[in-house]
Amino acid sequence: QVQLVESGGGLVQAAGSLRLSCVLSGRTFRTYTMAWFRQAPGKERDFVAAIRETGNTYYRDSVKDRFTISRDNAKNTVYLQMNSLKPEDTAVYYCAADYLPLRVMDGDEYDYWGQGTQVTVSS
Repeated sequence: QVQLVESGGGLVQAAGSLRLSCVLSGRTFRTYTMAWFRQAPGKERDFVAAIRETGNTYYRDSVKDRFTISRDNAKNTVYLQMNSLKPEDTAVYYCAADYLPLRVMDGDEYDYWGQGTQVTVSS
């Protein structure tokens, strides 16, 4: 049984930081591409960042200089370090996993999803 469990969300003031974590179980973590997506109220789900099994990383433009995605294969965990947070970063953040997705920024490519964790940035 595949399971993704996120943690680390919360309420933070603008310019603050948070680190999200996501643990994958039931699959060989080191072979999977891991990604973060987010969905704000009334909006579509958006790609945030991804890291392939090779370590290659991808970011949406609006977070490129503020967020860092990383992985620890020994702990089956992917992280999203979020710095200089802005109110527009407020959303539910979802962790996703897939084996060799063609388009890492396309949520439809991912087979496995976590339950989401709320991130709220106050101004």
